[in-house]
Amino acid sequence: MIQITSVKKCVFVLTLLFSVISSVYAAEPNLYTLWYAKSAANWNEALPIGNGRLGAMLFGGVERDHLQLNEETIWTGGPGNNSSKDLYPTMQEIRRLLFEGKYQEAQDLSNKEMPRAPEANNNYGMSYQPAGDLWIDFLHEGKADNYRRELDIANALSTLTYQVGEVTYTREYLATASDQVIAVRLTADKAKSISCNLKLNTPHLVHQQHIIGNRIYVDGTSGDKQNKKGQVKFSIAVEPKIKGGTLQADGEMLKVDQADELVLYISIGTNFNNYHDLSGDARRRADDYLDAALRKKYKAIKTKHVEDYKGYFDRVSLDLGQTSAINKPTDQRVADFHLGDDPQLVALYFQFGRYLLISSSRPGSQPANLQGIWNDKLSPPWSSKYTVNINTEMNYWPAEVTNLSEMHEPLFAMLKDLSVTGKESAWNYYRARGWNMHHNTDLWRVTGIIDGGFYGMWPMGGAWLSQHIWQHYLFNGDKAFLAKYYPILKGITQFYVDVLQEEPTHKWLVVAPSMSPENSYQSGVGITAGTTMDNQLVFDVLSNFIEAARTLQEDETFVDTVVNKRKRLPPMQVGKLGQLQEWMEDRDRAEDHHRHISHLYGLYPSAQISPNRHPALFEAAKKSLVFRGDKSTGWSMGWKVNWWARLLDGNRAYKLIADQLSPAGNDTTGQAGGTYANLLDAHPPFQIDGNFGCTAGIAEMLVQSHDGSLHILPALPDQWHTGEVKGLKARGGFIVDIAWKDGKLQKLVVHASIGGNCRIRVADNRLNDQLSLKQAVGINPNPLYKVLEIKEPISRVNQSTSNPIEFEEYDLSTKKGKTYDILR
Repeated sequence: MIQITSVKKCVFVLTLLFSVISSVYAAEPNLYTLWYAKSAANWNEALPIGNGRLGAMLFGGVERDHLQLNEETIWTGGPGNNSSKDLYPTMQEIRRLLFEGKYQEAQDLSNKEMPRAPEANNNYGMSYQPAGDLWIDFLHEGKADNYRRELDIANALSTLTYQVGEVTYTREYLATASDQVIAVRLTADKAKSISCNLKLNTPHLVHQQHIIGNRIYVDGTSGDKQNKKGQVKFSIAVEPKIKGGTLQADGEMLKVDQADELVLYISIGTNFNNYHDLSGDARRRADDYLDAALRKKYKAIKTKHVEDYKGYFDRVSLDLGQTSAINKPTDQRVADFHLGDDPQLVALYFQFGRYLLISSSRPGSQPANLQGIWNDKLSPPWSSKYTVNINTEMNYWPAEVTNLSEMHEPLFAMLKDLSVTGKESAWNYYRARGWNMHHNTDLWRVTGIIDGGFYGMWPMGGAWLSQHIWQHYLFNGDKAFLAKYYPILKGITQFYVDVLQEEPTHKWLVVAPSMSPENSYQSGVGITAGTTMDNQLVFDVLSNFIEAARTLQEDETFVDTVVNKRKRLPPMQVGKLGQLQEWMEDRDRAEDHHRHISHLYGLYPSAQISPNRHPALFEAAKKSLVFRGDKSTGWSMGWKVNWWARLLDGNRAYKLIADQLSPAGNDTTGQAGGTYANLLDAHPPFQIDGNFGCTAGIAEMLVQSHDGSLHILPALPDQWHTGEVKGLKARGGFIVDIAWKDGKLQKLVVHASIGGNCRIRVADNRLNDQLSLKQAVGINPNPLYKVLEIKEPISRVNQSTSNPIEFEEYDLSTKKGKTYDILR
């Protein structure tokens, strides 16, 4: 026991105690920071920043720093669609061959009439391209010590610190949406220590470099060596502001000598106005952004940037516990994750996905493409386009459930464009009203077939993309939004009403020709009719339209037509292996490990397969997933996390997360998946969809709201025995905070942003105590939780189902804007 005998000793003890507490607090790591003890050796180790329109990859070299720059509208090609050819006679002949069972002949005709890469077609799926590179060469003398490079995703700031001799240097990087520039601030703890040379260049073949006053320019035109000429003109402008020291031009570079502080402002402008208008002035736009930023102080720009960003990011927090592993560099944490002692890395990875979405998809920007906005190649993998047979949709799976609904807006804007350009492919290929698209598009909103008559013969891209409109409505209940985008839902419905064909065996209405994305049922043959995924997608398209029209009291006569068409769609089928069939005929193979498992669309992201309403389909979907295996491309494993969450198997979902959080290495091709040192997803190579898929999957393990109820902790793995999540969003506009201990629910707070009935579902083994609510009875009266009945499935086997999980369901009547502490 300590005896205090004087006021002086008391002050001393309190001061000492305060010092200890302060040192502990200061040492507390930022749980939402990626950090590294060395500079990036390659692009997959660099750190991404972005503001929706502009992006940069930060390498953090000591003697030479490198910022690889992107702007979202620099693409090859120019205005124009790729669907002007009249393919209707070909489609009719393919249909005839399919319905006569001549599958190889149908595939051969499709390949012949829709070749893989027609050189003459300049709009055959264009490439997203980089802008350029900023190089900062430092005049350091001596070895660098105490190096630390980090990305703080809680504030969207990247910093770099190191020491040379007795001087500590700091660099800070940000990409501000508020001021539409990228800024870099360089400081040192000793005056006159900042000396460097600034160079700007671009990999584009057509470009010019200029220095005008203190401003460096690179002006260029998009295009590559692969016969993809470009019409997008762009201008990169960089201007430094210094305190102390001197700044002068020297050839094509600017030289900074003995400055106390240096702030670089980077802007990029293009001539792109919209997909059919390139009349903008790229240089003037770059100058206008830069001039506006230079009129402000860096501190004001930074403050506004952080405030704006945190307004989105801070809506959700996730705590899964932490161990000493949080003190390791991030690349080491990824390498060690298989040891099973780093639950916080999952929370960091979850939030990193949200960071990437905020940074690559802002209201008013283009949607996030295959690489978000980060790309260093003139001819990137898969052209870094919008692949819409899974990848673009996956980019937006986290938007609603992780409370980032606004980030969905660029996708809706693209859908509005596609509903115009897609009229051409709908008519020229199918003689159908409305609009459609196939499995790829780009900045020019092309809707025709890309990648030939095998991969490209899938007329369902619009069916899938349009689901995002309806899901946004279910999460937000905004009838004005629904009315604005209702014509898009109606147009895609008109297309399928016109395009559905009666197949000869069962007289079902099916899409033909089509395929189950990128898969085949016999060697080299994938073209077919009535795939399970197509049937599921058409069911959702027709159902969404029916519900939207009735909600808005529109098109009563056409609704009747659509209802009758929906009645004639094929049911789902359980095949001879006990699997959910992928094709209309039972052609699945147990040894098929294809990365696409498209026929499970009905399980996720759709809501056609329920554990309690469709136990046979539930088990069949599980069997299909088991057959396909776990290890695959990054995006495929991200989808599997969501599927296992929907199958209420948290441990298997966690295994997929662990598979994804394994080092990807530097492979440039393959299907091994994994995560790069900078936490970006590997196909390989890099695709951003796996990041977004896993983030959505983690949310799906904690909250689900697709099956008529708000399901709390539906797929909690053993590894997350104790934790807390705040701010996840559910359909009906409910925002939920949840805490659990030893797998038991400890806290449940529901904020009703819309109001209405909140039906809460909890598994018996999750309840800490009975909720003080009334037991749910009958159908949930909340229209945003309406469950649509599917056709009775057909089964070719007598299939036993596992014991269903026992749920408790309770109803809570809520009012708009009110918060309910349910376990209090």
